[in-house]
Amino acid sequence: MRKKIVAGNWKMNKTPKEAMELVAMLKDKVDTDNVDVVFCVPAINILPVVDALKGTNIAVGAQNVYFEESGAYTGEISPAMLEEAGVKYVVVGHSERREYFAETDETVNKKVKKILEHNMTPIMCCGETLEQRELGIEIEFIRTQVKCGLAGLSAEEAQKVVIAYEPIWAIGTGKTATSQQAEEICAAIRQVIKELYGDKTAEVIRIQYGGSVNGKNAAELFAMENIDGGLVGGASLKEEFAQIVNY
Repeated sequence: MRKKIVAGNWKMNKTPKEAMELVAMLKDKVDTDNVDVVFCVPAINILPVVDALKGTNIAVGAQNVYFEESGAYTGEISPAMLEEAGVKYVVVGHSERREYFAETDETVNKKVKKILEHNMTPIMCCGETLEQRELGIEIEFIRTQVKCGLAGLSAEEAQKVVIAYEPIWAIGTGKTATSQQAEEICAAIRQVIKELYGDKTAEVIRIQYGGSVNGKNAAELFAMENIDGGLVGGASLKEEFAQIVNY
């Protein structure tokens, strides 16, 4: 039985002071007995949030990482820095990173490998645009993203990756894929994993749904056979996140 995982992607929101206030409000409201809970916070908030969550089972995630250990990469953060800071998860390949910051399948793959080297868990994002869905090529496109993102990983390594399916047309728009649409894609992702690594890896790897997840639709989405939780955007910045975790 795969353990559900619900990660809140705060995106570029909350100053350190505001982050501490949000953590103080949420940390005692979420039930972590049966669900892995992650706060994926802006880099400047990592250290204070890690400190604020000591003594809880809530993990802290980063929203990005660079794929080199160190060097002349002004503005970037290395995997060693995140590991030492107490980060447990790192989001890679989010559609916003791909669209605004030239993230590619190749750089996603490099980042996934580095994250694993440093004993952290990648949350590897994939998802199609509305145009790709209307053309009927969404599954083909996502299969390619998954294959490229996992290229060169062993089955043992792949089992440690969390895959987040986020239809780009549903991120921050208020639109949500129906539970059947989300399940269809997540099942297709699991099929790709099976083709690459076999039944065991396909069975244990966790696949999230993201895209306007909220307190009203979480239970139905997470009840689907191949959906193992969510990568939550806007709702992770308010008390509603606890409803989603505790659905």
